[in-house]
Amino acid sequence: MVELTRAVRFCINPDEARAGGWERADNTFAAYPSMRGLGRYYELDVICRGEIDSATGYFLNIKQIDQAVRAGAVRVIERACSERAGIFPGVLLPEIIADLDQRLGTEAGGKARVARVRWRLTPYYSVEMSIDATEIVLLRQQFEFAASHRLHSAGLSDADNRAMFGKCNNPSGHGHNYRIEPCVELCLSGELPALSLGDLERLVNLTLIERYDHKHLNVDTPEFACAGFNPSVENIARECFHRLSPAIAAHAAAGGARLRHVTVWETDKTSCTYPA
Repeated sequence: MVELTRAVRFCINPDEARAGGWERADNTFAAYPSMRGLGRYYELDVICRGEIDSATGYFLNIKQIDQAVRAGAVRVIERACSERAGIFPGVLLPEIIADLDQRLGTEAGGKARVARVRWRLTPYYSVEMSIDATEIVLLRQQFEFAASHRLHSAGLSDADNRAMFGKCNNPSGHGHNYRIEPCVELCLSGELPALSLGDLERLVNLTLIERYDHKHLNVDTPEFACAGFNPSVENIARECFHRLSPAIAAHAAAGGARLRHVTVWETDKTSCTYPA
């Protein structure tokens, strides 16, 4: 069994749905349909699951994924942008994922199944759904805060700390522009979720950004200053989860939203997700 992921890029252009056609596909790498006027740019990550065909060496031809997205999903999104632009995007995912699964299953002789679809509405904001749980949407949004820290363990000698952490043990500390991405699980009920993107942004700002942005974590934050809690990216991710999770639960007191996990990037090369 393998999983194949294909990113399909496209634009929704003003009045295109009513015009009844798209321009030529001269640049499918950047987006097709391409941008015309003040359009919307989107990406769909389509994750398919199945077995590799022993004769062809293929599980699924990626051109089939492209064609299925443009024949179905793009049309669904295009119509919604024209007629229901104020809805929560996750509301469209059950229709999109069912249409893709039907098209790809038919074209691949029943050997392919869509496992998940992730719709990237911006480079930092996405909604995702699994075909096995079409009542659940995963909402992700990224944020940034700048902070300094020093990696130092009270249980080690100064020499052992220098050997363990190297430059990161500098007594004056060092800094990072941290990126943080909460992943919130939402139960679909109607066209508005229990937690909107605006709600998430407000809660993250209140509980995490205001607490950590432009701070020296070892000095300015009690959880790392007083408890001797080493502010590694692992511990930062865990602390962010434990602070944000109850805030989301309190906001959605009647249910319908919970924090699934938080990912923190210390650099583009290093990140940690908690819980794993």
